[in-house]
Amino acid sequence: MPLGDAARRAVRELVDTLVADPRVPAAGRLRWAVTENLHLTMRFLGPTAPARVPEVIAAAQAAVAGVDPIEVRLAGAGAFPSPDRPRVMWLGIDRGAPELAHLAARLDRELAARGWPADERPFRAHLTLGRSDGVPGAASAVAALEDAARDLDAAWTADELVVYRSVLGHGPPQYQPLAVARFEGGGLPVRPSLG
Repeated sequence: MPLGDAARRAVRELVDTLVADPRVPAAGRLRWAVTENLHLTMRFLGPTAPARVPEVIAAAQAAVAGVDPIEVRLAGAGAFPSPDRPRVMWLGIDRGAPELAHLAARLDRELAARGWPADERPFRAHLTLGRSDGVPGAASAVAALEDAARDLDAAWTADELVVYRSVLGHGPPQYQPLAVARFEGGGLPVRPSLG
């Protein structure tokens, strides 16, 4: 689920400020995933055969049918598995989390109906910002992120579910939109991505 433009700018500014802070040198060595296609992951599928992508799109369309737009606000920050041993840095959700969890469950059911195994992990609404991959001092960067996120003002109305293709390799991950399913209470049909 993509962030709104203002929320994406606020997150980008937060990360840029953290990276530029000379008191947090580790922040510049982390792998930040703050790109134009910054998004909340509702379900990660892993490698998927191109012939099955239409099924994923159909599952997204079915999952959003009749869903009203969701007011989402980012708040708080942390790291998985813990701030002391960070591997993944994230921003939390303080508005819209129950609705996002409900949508994730709908999407999981629609995918399962099309042959994907159910996601065994409970859905935890968050925005992944980056990875530490053993960077020395990463815990201090997480502490600085937690402090900086206290003043974050990043909210938007989520009204679409995007099927992304992840391109991994050299540099930060790239996310290519393949299709968009809009939800405005009527579950509008999926439209091909223009970008």
